[in-house]
Amino acid sequence: MKYRLLADTGVFVSELCLGAMTFGGRGQFWEVIGGLEQSAVDALVHRALDAGINFIDTANVYSTGESETLLGTALAGRRQSVVLATKVRGRMAPGPNDVGLSRLHIMQSVDASLTRLGTDYIDLFQIHRPDALTNIEDTLRALDDLVRSGKVRYIGCSNLPAWQMMKALGLSRAQGLERFRCTQSFYSLAGRDLEREIIPCIRDQNLGLLVWSPLAGGFLSGKFTRDGVDAAGRRASFDFPPIDKERAFAIVDVLRPIAQAHDASVSQIALAWLLAQPATTSVIIGARRLEQLEDNLKSVDVVLSADELARLDEVSRLSTEYPEWMSSALPSDRLPGQERRFDVKK
Repeated sequence: MKYRLLADTGVFVSELCLGAMTFGGRGQFWEVIGGLEQSAVDALVHRALDAGINFIDTANVYSTGESETLLGTALAGRRQSVVLATKVRGRMAPGPNDVGLSRLHIMQSVDASLTRLGTDYIDLFQIHRPDALTNIEDTLRALDDLVRSGKVRYIGCSNLPAWQMMKALGLSRAQGLERFRCTQSFYSLAGRDLEREIIPCIRDQNLGLLVWSPLAGGFLSGKFTRDGVDAAGRRASFDFPPIDKERAFAIVDVLRPIAQAHDASVSQIALAWLLAQPATTSVIIGARRLEQLEDNLKSVDVVLSADELARLDEVSRLSTEYPEWMSSALPSDRLPGQERRFDVKK
């Protein structure tokens, strides 16, 4: 396992992060994603840690808290070796204030998460998505208080557009508040949308990128073909995240021969592509079975050639949108490395 810096925190996290969305949820909506019980969770968590993964991500809303509870039990005796991440924002009860990013809900939620996880601190506490009803400064001040109290070490965001990240970072700097250190965003060969605005933003602001759904909800596992779908696959019952399926099939067509050349699975090549992207800090992998986890773990040993990366880029590349096409249509004489000396004649 290799490790990468989480932005400028000085903290190293494994380039693969174990996602806990599959933990718990029997009899709930979450069962279609995982529904795993304690024994299966223990097996996955312990195998991931033994393989060198030191980064685990969950959320309070996953199986309405059950994911955190199962994970906390699985980590008993090994908590200190893990960078533990969870999130806040989702609805946790039917009351009007049991959802959102208000100070009230954040403070209630963090204490509940700490109890469920069986720990007295959270390494990375992330807002799960925007809350249009709450002033972002109130949210940031609440998060800052949690860091100052010692309940939280670092804060991050998830599923925010670039302009909201920049607004939050600007407020944090102006008010002397703890700032976001990373974003958790959807990124895969079948979904490269964040390359338009989010990746330029995080590279400029030195934020980490934690990738969720790297296989596009299992579509890039190779189990789906134009002739049918894997009935046991998650997308058969939960078709998410949304992707252009015809375009994704074309991507899989390129993935297959590359996988054969490396004696690897299609999933491993899709993950290896993400690990080769300069903006990526850690790729979140979720599994229902140990065999899936074992397959994903092998992706860290796959090194794609320049030609293979170019082929994958070509089949998955985004179309050019405004204002990018305006900039690319004109001479680029103001880029780093293109400085010129101008002699001014008197």
